[in-house]
Amino acid sequence: MSSQAECSTPSYNLNCRMHMEAAALERLCQVVRVRGFRISEMSMSSGSEHLDIALRLEGSRPIAMLQAQLEKLHTVAEVVVQSPSSVRSALG
Repeated sequence: MSSQAECSTPSYNLNCRMHMEAAALERLCQVVRVRGFRISEMSMSSGSEHLDIALRLEGSRPIAMLQAQLEKLHTVAEVVVQSPSSVRSALG
């Protein structure tokens, strides 16, 4: 079967600083998923009062829309999006 597979999907690096709160990370992941993005990589470190989360996301929707939604979360202190790149399909 030959389907119209995505040859490249926009990819974004997003850094988010959140205040420590129960379920903050789960809420972040839910917003990412509901807004149509897939988390391909994630790393997180915690300080005394905050979480620093680095995400690599894939999705064809506007990243500015996701950024605006994340900034509305009361636990989010800062969201920084790095330049998009292209994720190439490794079909062989």
